[in-house]
Amino acid sequence: MRALGVDFGEVRVGLALSDETGTIASPLATIRRRRGKRAPLIRIEEAARHHGVSALVVGLPLELSGEESEWSRQVREIARELGNRLDLPVHLVDERMSSVQAKRAVRGAGLPREKREERERVDSAAAALILQRWLDRRENDR
Repeated sequence: MRALGVDFGEVRVGLALSDETGTIASPLATIRRRRGKRAPLIRIEEAARHHGVSALVVGLPLELSGEESEWSRQVREIARELGNRLDLPVHLVDERMSSVQAKRAVRGAGLPREKREERERVDSAAAALILQRWLDRRENDR
């Protein structure tokens, strides 16, 4: 069972993919979006179909207090629309602190400085962290 992890941002959307056993998440790609424009659902759909995923895992951007914001509500609606278009279940995962953790992970990966500072790399790493949280929780529930 493969799952696609999605980290929506206003400028970029990070994607991650699980392995076929649904155990390990890996960064996949980052899609650029134009600020204020609709989310690039067609490109996300293409990635989901290309990799034959059976579930979507979307990071839900909550406030540090745990409350939802206007952005949280927008992401929730985008995720619902994406799930309907692909006819796949959508799982929302609290993404608080995922970008901070992703930055630390990318910086600690031993890459040259210019590679470590690429925002696209951080966005796809954040998507992988979100997806891995869901995979781990799913595994613990078995």
